[in-house]
Amino acid sequence: MNLRFALRTARRELAGSGRRLGTHMLAIAVGVAALVAIGGFRRDVERSVAGQARELMGADVVFRSNRAWPDSSRARLDSLAATVPTATVTSFASMAFAPNTGTVRLVNVQAVEGGYPFYGTIETDPIGRWAALQEGGGTIVDPAVLIQLDVAVGDTLWIGEAAFRILGVVTNRPGDVGLQTAIGARVYLADRDLPATRLLTFGSRAFYQRYALVDDNAAMQRFLNRHNALFDREQVRFETANDQEADIADALGALARFLGLIGLSALLLGGVGVASAVNVFVRQRLDTVATLRCLGARQSTVFTAYVLVAVALGLLGAAAGVVAGLAIQLTLPRVLGEFLPLAVTPMPSIPAALAGLGIGTGTALLFALLPLLALRNTPPLRALRRDVDPAGGRDLWRWVVVAMIGVAVIGLSISQAPDPVIGLAFAAAVAVTTGLLWVLALLLVRSARRFTPRRAPWVVRQGIANLFRPRNQTVAVTLALGFGVFLLATLWVVQRNLLDQFRTDTRPDRPNLVLFDIQTDQLADVRRVLADRDLTPHEVTPIVSARVAAINGRRVEALLSDSSSVFTGSRWALRREYRHTWRDTLTGSEEIVEGAWWREGGRAGSLPRISVEQSIMGDLGVALGDTLTWNVQGVEIPTVIASVRRVNWARFETNFFVVFEPGVLEQAPATWVILTRADSVRARAELQRDLVLSHPNVLALDLSLVQQSLDRVLSRVTLAIQFMALFSIVAGILILVGALAASRAQRLREVVLFKTLGARIAQVRKILLTEYAALGALGALAGITLAGVGGWLAVTFLFDLPFRLPVTGLMVAWLGTAVLTLVVGALTGGEALRKPPLEALREFGE
Repeated sequence: MNLRFALRTARRELAGSGRRLGTHMLAIAVGVAALVAIGGFRRDVERSVAGQARELMGADVVFRSNRAWPDSSRARLDSLAATVPTATVTSFASMAFAPNTGTVRLVNVQAVEGGYPFYGTIETDPIGRWAALQEGGGTIVDPAVLIQLDVAVGDTLWIGEAAFRILGVVTNRPGDVGLQTAIGARVYLADRDLPATRLLTFGSRAFYQRYALVDDNAAMQRFLNRHNALFDREQVRFETANDQEADIADALGALARFLGLIGLSALLLGGVGVASAVNVFVRQRLDTVATLRCLGARQSTVFTAYVLVAVALGLLGAAAGVVAGLAIQLTLPRVLGEFLPLAVTPMPSIPAALAGLGIGTGTALLFALLPLLALRNTPPLRALRRDVDPAGGRDLWRWVVVAMIGVAVIGLSISQAPDPVIGLAFAAAVAVTTGLLWVLALLLVRSARRFTPRRAPWVVRQGIANLFRPRNQTVAVTLALGFGVFLLATLWVVQRNLLDQFRTDTRPDRPNLVLFDIQTDQLADVRRVLADRDLTPHEVTPIVSARVAAINGRRVEALLSDSSSVFTGSRWALRREYRHTWRDTLTGSEEIVEGAWWREGGRAGSLPRISVEQSIMGDLGVALGDTLTWNVQGVEIPTVIASVRRVNWARFETNFFVVFEPGVLEQAPATWVILTRADSVRARAELQRDLVLSHPNVLALDLSLVQQSLDRVLSRVTLAIQFMALFSIVAGILILVGALAASRAQRLREVVLFKTLGARIAQVRKILLTEYAALGALGALAGITLAGVGGWLAVTFLFDLPFRLPVTGLMVAWLGTAVLTLVVGALTGGEALRKPPLEALREFGE
């Protein structure tokens, strides 16, 4: 092999054909830009988490409990407080009332004691108000509280039965995520003021946290190890700053890898475009290759020259992608800022840049190799006779290259995915989608040849015939369009279905207010308040707290201490507290999947019957007919599982893991939830105000505000995905432009022949537009059809939600893609229409 000759040939080809292949290399650049940006962002997150872990937590270790501290755990934590500084934070939901404006809102109250936070600083306006909080009698609030209640610093705020002066506003809190205040903005009190509110009574729900500042990590670890069994038994969880660092890094790393899969899709789109462009390029260079063979160039030398062309263009495209990716990396912290619990400082990542450079160049080379292999079989005789067939027989190297592409796709998918199984599933989806689109494209070619309408106008028949004529781009355009439309439409279908789950019922009489934490002795008076305002309760539901005491006669303590494999469920399910209800009918969000409801079967022996939600069945390790004994405020109630339900948890209804039949829990201590409707904003606000004044513990949640908050949250959640999907859109457009432009020579020849034979420019234009319209319509239809299937699989099996096909939106996407193809085709075909026939004939050497 003559390497110097190969290099000179490659340089000449680059000078003459670089522009022709440049569009597809830009598509590679788009994919590389996405991967570099995400890779760099992931490293930025890891670096930022490592430097801010303790500030995010505010301490070295935190202990948490969803009930008042049990005596044994409290004693251990008090002993710890004797040796190291500690602080407590008690959190719960409550209604806040502003007497100056008469407005009421649900807030998240946080009662603080001690020097929390030990790391980082909570900044306030006016400056320094956080230290004044411990003096008592005042409160510091999130900015959203001032907006929602129409109050200002210095005004009075009622929390429960106590009044507090607003001392200031929190302007910055370490570890704060902007979306946390979407539904319940925070109000901070001194722990010493908590009893005055009289909100934490029997049945109240609160979250208790205790923070510790530790100098000796080894001693703290010994303390945790020594009391781990006690904390586990009393359901006290603890987390160190190192644990939180790992959790945040894993969570944000998973987000980055999910986005990386979208970037990988853009890169694979670029690979498809490279294969298409190089395929056309190779066809146009067969005569040149045959001439070089006649002049004595070896097969390996010629093949190496064109491989060097592919490597050089791939390297240039990847380098451009690296530069763009590093620039985009700077914007990602702002795009994802609502979700980040820490300040991420972007810094150019050399490893991410080198990885992008290598991946982009390798992808371009692998996808270019398949068509380049045809150059090896070009006989020298073709320089004299164009009808000479290439060397026949099976080419083992083609299968080797295909296998290399498959291995590369699998490896890249696993490296970008949050989990190897997800990566394998993504690679399988890419393979299946590509295969189906390939088959559909081949069927399109054959159908166009076989079913061309004979009575259609001449321009229509000619345009359809272009789909199956030699050197057509039908397969390439169908793959590019179909794959791009499939990816984007699938994301959109899944997004629409997820959003639909959070939309409230659109009936005109739907409930828009939820009243909860109503004590039994308050129920009649709350009903009276509703009746005085002509408001009808849509649903009145009791709630009884209970814990699992035994399963099939075996005590929970024995199951938790048993190290054998007898218990197949989750120990978490045994420790948690459940909230039950009783009723004689199913709700609209429930359906029986196994067993029978109360009215459809008799009582199984003397045991009360319960209906259990299907997901908790596996966690508890139980089956239909098993017995569960519940500890209800110290009273044990044995029950039998009579039915299993499927519950749509996303709907705004009072759903429960366990529902009792009537006649069992009526005498147990309970709180109540009421769903009602008030048509106007004023009516809802006045009802909330009156309830707060008469029953401060009753919480009233305005579902219209919740819906607005969820819409805002979900729109921001999808922003990151849409931002990365933009790369795929750009890559798809570049592939489309390149696939149509790659056939420029063929288009020019056809137009010249038509014009030479007397066809008018208008007729030729109609021929081209017919072809482009068919390509766009059928390619987009294939992608949208596969997107419907892919969306159904994702929503049904990944998210376990009911699926609805957004037909109208998909039809708009189909029409838009078809129009885009038509416009791009018209623009790329304009040169052929403008060029004089004689000039074109001379260009082709005719």
